[in-house]
Amino acid sequence: MTDAQETAADVSLRTTGGGPPDDGGSSGAEAPIPLLEPREGIPPVIADEAALAEVIAAFAAGTGPVAVDAERASGYRYGQRAYLVQLRRAGAGTALIDPVACPDLSGLGEALSGVEWVLHAATQDLPCLREIGMIPSRLFDTELAGRIAGFPRVGLGAMVEGVLGFVLEKGHSAVDWSTRPLPEPWLRYAALDVELLVDLRDALEKELDRQGKLEWALQEFDAIASAPPAEPRKDPWRRTSGMHKVRRRRQLAVVKELWEARDRIAQRRDVSPGKVLSDAAIVEAALALPVNVHALAALNGFGHRMGRRQLEQWQAAVDRARGLAEVQLPQPGQPVTGPPPPRAWADKDPAAAARLSAARAAVSALAESLNMPQENLITPDTVRRVCWEPPSVVTAETVGAALAGLGARAWQVEQVTPVLVAALSA
Repeated sequence: MTDAQETAADVSLRTTGGGPPDDGGSSGAEAPIPLLEPREGIPPVIADEAALAEVIAAFAAGTGPVAVDAERASGYRYGQRAYLVQLRRAGAGTALIDPVACPDLSGLGEALSGVEWVLHAATQDLPCLREIGMIPSRLFDTELAGRIAGFPRVGLGAMVEGVLGFVLEKGHSAVDWSTRPLPEPWLRYAALDVELLVDLRDALEKELDRQGKLEWALQEFDAIASAPPAEPRKDPWRRTSGMHKVRRRRQLAVVKELWEARDRIAQRRDVSPGKVLSDAAIVEAALALPVNVHALAALNGFGHRMGRRQLEQWQAAVDRARGLAEVQLPQPGQPVTGPPPPRAWADKDPAAAARLSAARAAVSALAESLNMPQENLITPDTVRRVCWEPPSVVTAETVGAALAGLGARAWQVEQVTPVLVAALSA
């Protein structure tokens, strides 16, 4: 048994990272141990089909849960594709796979079908894993487990240190993982990210069970695993940073044209859109509405080291927006589905505003008593929708049905329904 396994097998959790102390357990005074090398050393990067077939066979023959992680190149490349996939399973060891050289990992995904996948912040990695054919049927999310258990710091490093007593080196989390070949220190970091993930899972399962929250967590994990892929975001250009400064419809059209032109260029060049043109520059041009390249070059974000050809392509986008007919201009704001913003409730429906105020206070108090973040107990949007359009007859059955209809899990319905009934009836 390794040191990490012995630590995880201990009934009490370490509390150096601020986790919930076990009754009568460790004082958390032990100094954390730096984790410098993977147990079996840094494995070679799998970059061809023959080596991948060996990994698939080894992991299919392994036992217990499989730790899974993925590294992206956010801020460097276009999109959120995976540039390295890390796995670890008892009996198989650790594998590092290059999904650029091996873009179809559906065979590996099928070999692990039915196996519990252990991920940290699963919703961040699942989209890029899905792209390469890796889709879990069962999972355990150690970050979400930490939230439900009431840990105040739920990053992987904080959780490993607080629960298992080991320090992970986190210096390479924001590097350009599309780099080839990947430097050895980066590969060591990547291997260590899955080194203790199953140990962490086992310890957190015990803590959740001790708190009476294990079934809650399992329902959350099932919801994540069964959720369909997210729908493409409508009008993504509206999320440009600094959009609150843009008020006129003609200016909104400039943002839209520049954003879409930037996106096409970034996709073609496979670079992060922010490396093509900054959001601040887009907003600057929208506010100024420059009439020619010379005026554009005088704006922040355009003049410094930008060539004539680049300036002309951005000015062409501005000119397209300037030439649109009034009826073609985008409307300010997006169509609202559901309740209006809460700040408008007092004017639109004072009774609904009072219901929301009471419900928020009640849910907040309940979350505090359960020692978990309010948004993990029930989403704020769900509370708003029930308060804006409550059942015509407020009972535990009708409120519970409304919550379930909005996607609340069974454990959330059970916990939240009584306090919402009281708030809606006040």
